[in-house]
Amino acid sequence: MKLFQTLINRRRFLQSSAAVGAAGAMTAGFTGLPGLAPAREARAQTPRGETTITKNICAQCPARCGIDVYTTDGRVHAIYGDTGNPVANGKLCPKGHLGSYFLYDPDRFKGPMKRTNPNKGRDEDPGFVPISWDEAFDTVAERLNDLRRRGESHRFSMFYGRGWGASDAGMQGTFGRLYGTPNAAIGHSSMCADGSKKAKQAVDGNNSYNSYDYRNTNYLLIIGASFLEAFRPYNNVMQMWGYMRTKSPKTRVTTVDVRMNPTMAASDRALYIKPGTDGAFALAIAHVILTEGLWDREFVGDFINPNLGFVEGRRISAGNFTEKWVHGLADWWNEELKDRTPEWAEVVTGIKAADIRRTAMEFGSTRPAVALFERGATGHSNGTYNGMAIHSLNALVGSLFAEGGLGYQVGPSYGALPASADDYLDDYARNGDWRNQPRIDMKGSERWPMVDNMMQECAPNHLAGDPYKLDTAMFFYTNPIWSAPNNKVWEEALKDVFVIDTSPFPGETAMYADIVLPDSTYLERLQDVPTYPFEGWPMAALRVPAVAPIHDTKMFGDVIIELGKRIEGSTADYYRALDNIENVVRHLAAGFADDPGDNGVNDFESWKEKGVWYKKPYKWRQIRGEFYEWDGQRYARQMSEEEVQHNLFKTPSGKFEVRSGFLEQHAEYIERELGIPRDRVGLVQWVEPVHTGGDGDLYFVTPKTPLHAEGRGANVPHQMAVHQPIVGGRNTVYLEVHPQTAKDRGIRNGDRVRITSDLGSIEAECRFVASHRPDTLVLPFEYGHWAQGRWAKGRGPGNSSEITANASDPISGLVSYYTGKVRLERA
Repeated sequence: MKLFQTLINRRRFLQSSAAVGAAGAMTAGFTGLPGLAPAREARAQTPRGETTITKNICAQCPARCGIDVYTTDGRVHAIYGDTGNPVANGKLCPKGHLGSYFLYDPDRFKGPMKRTNPNKGRDEDPGFVPISWDEAFDTVAERLNDLRRRGESHRFSMFYGRGWGASDAGMQGTFGRLYGTPNAAIGHSSMCADGSKKAKQAVDGNNSYNSYDYRNTNYLLIIGASFLEAFRPYNNVMQMWGYMRTKSPKTRVTTVDVRMNPTMAASDRALYIKPGTDGAFALAIAHVILTEGLWDREFVGDFINPNLGFVEGRRISAGNFTEKWVHGLADWWNEELKDRTPEWAEVVTGIKAADIRRTAMEFGSTRPAVALFERGATGHSNGTYNGMAIHSLNALVGSLFAEGGLGYQVGPSYGALPASADDYLDDYARNGDWRNQPRIDMKGSERWPMVDNMMQECAPNHLAGDPYKLDTAMFFYTNPIWSAPNNKVWEEALKDVFVIDTSPFPGETAMYADIVLPDSTYLERLQDVPTYPFEGWPMAALRVPAVAPIHDTKMFGDVIIELGKRIEGSTADYYRALDNIENVVRHLAAGFADDPGDNGVNDFESWKEKGVWYKKPYKWRQIRGEFYEWDGQRYARQMSEEEVQHNLFKTPSGKFEVRSGFLEQHAEYIERELGIPRDRVGLVQWVEPVHTGGDGDLYFVTPKTPLHAEGRGANVPHQMAVHQPIVGGRNTVYLEVHPQTAKDRGIRNGDRVRITSDLGSIEAECRFVASHRPDTLVLPFEYGHWAQGRWAKGRGPGNSSEITANASDPISGLVSYYTGKVRLERA
């Protein structure tokens, strides 16, 4: 304290003194100050070597922020946001600066390895020994060639988590076509956020995440999205939050969630909702918008007779309402909405009817307004219908493709690859029996007819031999032994599968590997990175190596190419034509010559220099119920209905469908799985959730925090220290419990507790959080590792995946991560 006061006194002296010109005078002036030690004038350090700045893209979450990586004497020592990247704008989130921790992680795989212990399990040492890349590639290729010779190539599967572009996971599908397996690109999206994508496909025809025009939005209704913790792109979302909340008029925000989080705390209104009932809340909002006459007539349509309107409990005649861009509104009102009052929703959701009505009035009367949602609303058995109800609010207020509204992402103007795979398909690839085999996850079958991926089903399907047993599996950027629901099933399933893991880090799935082909970290990769849905206009960044690989590692795309060169038949010729990833990326960049970016990027070298190519503005715009295309200067050319259907509303009707033609095509399946009568399956409607967990009496949710880092941050000491800042987490993760809930069970703050579902139990340390729902337990998802590295292993509570049931939304296939119920007791 004395030193602090001395420094303050010195600062005030400098501010008030008129004699600060000469160093000698300053020294003389300080001689009479008490407690001041004499010090030499500060000098800059002598540079240790040349510093280079490399353009790269952060890989710690899906945001894909541009970064400037500072390297001196070949060592990375600083990472900052790239000012020329539209996502980063010179800024980073709390974890963006931690890239060097991943690069210099002492527990990284240093090169290719092979297993020497045939036994697999948590307590088994793999006995890894180093091998050369040639031996590793030859071993894998011989196994794949042998499967192909036996006509069993379908028993090879490739799993991936975060795919970045055409130069990594984007290559898996082509490999599968040439080699001969339907299982070459099984993604983890069914364990991520497919619910929101499928909900939007059902009503507006786009199987994608939305892009948002936050800068011009005046109202945000956020439902189950953790906007200020984990919504993508997180860094930019925080920037836009600052802008929205300080502009005039500021963007008003209502947040609906099951727990207090930073978004709830920072909002104008925070509404606590019963888990799984988000759709009921949205339907009541829609009811009020219509009964109060707040819908956007220019976009939605209107009554022929202006004296008519929507009246609670009363049907309308479809002939009296002329639809514009919304299809099935009369049916929706008559069969669903007319009785979905705020009073009804209060009973279902626990939110007071007055708060529902007030929110609806604000949302319906404030333009432009956006309703957004994520896994909190869709991580249930009724997730797709919940998402459809929320997204329909955007149609009612005319926000789709409007200024201040939301749209969809346009892809980059890439050039063609060095060769076309169609020219290299041999007879086996074209006509082999593998083409008649279903995918191991049963995507597209009667079991899962509407999904994009079902990674969580692969382990139980393999164990049952239904539809067959896998022989070999390769994993990229995914660790299902740790992250999949009921994850111990994966531990059992992979015991008799030849596992190839490509992670740089020794995660749980890697501990089951027979061959390790370690990827380079993102600071060592050359890689194209098209943007995740952002602001709609096309953008593609380039990940440039800041340093050459510091270990004997290879980028995943080059691993695929080198394996391809060793596959028998014409497959090898295709991959020899690709040659390497740099050649692939250079060909992608050639497309920019005919479509230069706004920042002048028109080839590989300029892309490498700038780090990003982009073209503004968004190509299409809906203005007062009409659609226009950008002509280079303004939105001038009006689009035809056919053009709108082709580019924007990709539904059977070419409109936003509150009676979904997409769902009606699968009416028999939906009736069987959800019990909805066939004539109603297409309606946006309320569907009761089915909660897992047996006789549990408390809801169990496992949100992501800003430091989550895609599950790869648990071995970063700095990340561990600040992972759970709100409740004071240090080097662990606490179970957040309402004090009354704990008191009722004889649990004190800080007690060790046991959380039990019908799958088993895990233990954690209790921390009181009075701002959560009393019926909801919160355990942030990150810890519970038994591998991953010295700092991750054995730290914190048990892994929540071990007590999370493998139950999924029948329509989207999304795992019901947030719908489980558990029991709580002192350990």
